[in-house]
Amino acid sequence: MNFPEHLRYTKDHEWVRLEDDMAIIGITEFAQSELGDIVYVEIETLNQHLAADSVFGTVEAVKTVSDLFLPVTGTIVEINPELNNKPELINNDPYGEGWMVKVKVDDVTEAERLLKADAYAALVQG
Repeated sequence: MNFPEHLRYTKDHEWVRLEDDMAIIGITEFAQSELGDIVYVEIETLNQHLAADSVFGTVEAVKTVSDLFLPVTGTIVEINPELNNKPELINNDPYGEGWMVKVKVDDVTEAERLLKADAYAALVQG
């Protein structure tokens, strides 16, 4: 499994990449492999301010529907438009083209409490 070192991770299997005060968020390679083929993504929280650990959407796979949890507090400013027609991008490229939302973060230091790659790898391979 691939867990890029430059990202931070949650116990709920989301990843975060900070770019100044913007966080790009998606689900990990482990999460998408556990879910199986992703067929639909529902995110209706554009322009909403949400607290960390709030549900910001759902991802539907052939087997199940799973909530998506926001790793940091902030306002969702963009939803990946490609996921409407190509939800499989999450399976094919979870850390790249399969990103889900961009969030204007209230406090960038909040991301420091998230797991580093080695700690996340230990959690899922545990």
